Amino acid sequence: MRLLSWNVNGIRAAVGKGFVEAVSDLDCDIICLQETKAQDDQVVTALEGLDGFHVFPNSAVKKGYSGTTILSRQAPLQVTCDMGISEHDQEGRVICAEYPAFNLVTVYTPNSGNGLKRLDYRQVWDRDFLAYLVSLEKYKPVVVCGDLNVAHREIDLARPKSNYNKTAGYTQQEIDGMDRLLDDRFIDTYRHLHPDTIKYSWWSFRSGARGKNIGWRIDYFLASSKLADSIRLAEIFDQVTGSDHCPVLLELDIR
Repeated sequence: MRLLSWNVNGIRAAVGKGFVEAVSDLDCDIICLQETKAQDDQVVTALEGLDGFHVFPNSAVKKGYSGTTILSRQAPLQVTCDMGISEHDQEGRVICAEYPAFNLVTVYTPNSGNGLKRLDYRQVWDRDFLAYLVSLEKYKPVVVCGDLNVAHREIDLARPKSNYNKTAGYTQQEIDGMDRLLDDRFIDTYRHLHPDTIKYSWWSFRSGARGKNIGWRIDYFLASSKLADSIRLAEIFDQVTGSDHCPVLLELDIR
């Protein structure tokens, strides 16, 4: 089973930049999108050119903001949106699709913002999101993918020293949140297979960062430790354009 995750930074814009062709070439069974920036009906319309998928969008109350979508060739057993916590459920940030062997969660984690103005909220989110995943894992293993808005280790961003505790996505509080997520429960699948590889999944639009490869790895596939033996492939497609993020892939030997 091939699973793809991509923060598209606006699905309608991404479609105009070759999204359908790009994901068709990658030939995946499930595609998870973040930051769709569209209402549910607009997402469905934008994806009309992509055949063979069931489409499950979750849009924010605020139009043109945030939003996630799961596209699946196989119809899931059920799909649920959000965490059931009003404070977190206004921005379309979480979808869970249940399959026979696992639950798949795609997430667009809140950014701590300029000046770290939203860092306190981010810490509440991290705590509640972990509790949500633990509740799902009681029933079957979990795969989590999406833009987690954190570079976990120095290897995961080009300029760790100048960004540490100054820039959203690389504060100790956010790193600690990721540590708790991974602590004996989930595997960072890319690092599991590529412990020393430097590859990034997001680049600022400023100063030609992508051309200079001054980037961050903030897009992940995490998997329950129980699924470790099922992990076959984990890739970052940093040559695929169309967004300020690139798609990331997980291949599992699972049905």
